[in-house]
Amino acid sequence: MAEITAAMVKELREKTGAGMMDCKKALVETNGDMDAAVDFLREKGLSAAAKKAGRIAAEGLVEAYIHMGGRIGVLVEVNCETDFVAKTDEFKELAKDIAMHIAASQPQYVSREEIPEEVLEHERKIFRAMAENEGKPAHIIDKIVDGRIEKFMQDVCLVDQPFVKNPDQTVGELLNEKVAKIGEKISVRRFVRYERGEGMEKREDDFAAEVMAQMGK
Repeated sequence: MAEITAAMVKELREKTGAGMMDCKKALVETNGDMDAAVDFLREKGLSAAAKKAGRIAAEGLVEAYIHMGGRIGVLVEVNCETDFVAKTDEFKELAKDIAMHIAASQPQYVSREEIPEEVLEHERKIFRAMAENEGKPAHIIDKIVDGRIEKFMQDVCLVDQPFVKNPDQTVGELLNEKVAKIGEKISVRRFVRYERGEGMEKREDDFAAEVMAQMGK
């Protein structure tokens, strides 16, 4: 298996306009073959979805989700290009699913581009200190830190998180799938999540299980 580097992912993203995670997956699936990865994205409709990214998506809706008993509240704005699509049952269901996902998975940002550099730098310092305290060899510490930063971004960014109703795909992949099917740009613009008594001790796995049960899993 060929090593998939950040430079390769960047090159494929520049060629296709597809998302970073989609590009990485395409390279893994094609063992690092750049041309084959381009074809892979085209076949999946992901490159076509990326071409729609430049369009203006000013329609859509704001979906509200209140967890049982009023413990969690989520507001999320999901955009599309036309009012016609915004009124379809499929789009409404998508917005509802994303709101419930936010309630269960607690993302902090929509995408990696929203993470402030000072936040990443703070995490890098912590991960470096952790690696040093673990006695990791100096020559691999940078690679360890990069790997942990990657995991951190996957954990806190909505589009990088495994979708709660189908953990085999990310929320970003779900959105791209809908773009390819519907034929319009679809994006999550912003969200806010409130939790009653936030900061008080509570087992998060118990809460996630409650949300999944309500989603019919």
